[in-house]
Amino acid sequence: MSKFAEPMARLIESLKKLPGIGSKSAQRLAFHILRSSNEDAEALAAAVRDVKANLRLCSICNNITDVDPCVYCSSATRNQRMVCVVEEPTNIAAIEKTRHFNGVYHVLHGSISPLHGVGPDQLRISNLMRRVEDGQVDEVILATNPTIEGEATATYLSGQLRRAGLKITRIAMGIPVGSDIEYADEITMLKAMEGRREL
Repeated sequence: MSKFAEPMARLIESLKKLPGIGSKSAQRLAFHILRSSNEDAEALAAAVRDVKANLRLCSICNNITDVDPCVYCSSATRNQRMVCVVEEPTNIAAIEKTRHFNGVYHVLHGSISPLHGVGPDQLRISNLMRRVEDGQVDEVILATNPTIEGEATATYLSGQLRRAGLKITRIAMGIPVGSDIEYADEITMLKAMEGRREL
């Protein structure tokens, strides 16, 4: 086993803590940083410090932002009465790519997963409930992932959100565009059949 100089070993250990980065990838990244110019290394360090110092959660929707409220919650052109609930801030980008959703978001920062010790109390649900109870919302779209945890979260939220006049919808799921039906598993096929619409 090769021994690295202490600063390099510390950098490798820090990089290994990132998701999806194993020992080999951490070593490649560390050596890339070592070979890069002082300006590039300093820019990387400054970007990491800036993220930690200047980003926070929106007080309304829990999205990661540098201004509070975030750009979605403060937008005069978005429908503030239609809230799309997602598990993670990264899910917003996928929805925004469609250019067809003009409402606002609510980020849970996870999903219900009893096996991992995550219950409703560990998710950011309370400010969503306040928005609904204050009468600020007409429709809640549950856009949690099509996983067991995502389904459990959507089921829990739909039960909690039941209010007179509040529309609760779930995103459609099923066969992805461009794929073959023969490769679909039974749950995906079931969701596709349940979500069918008239032409």
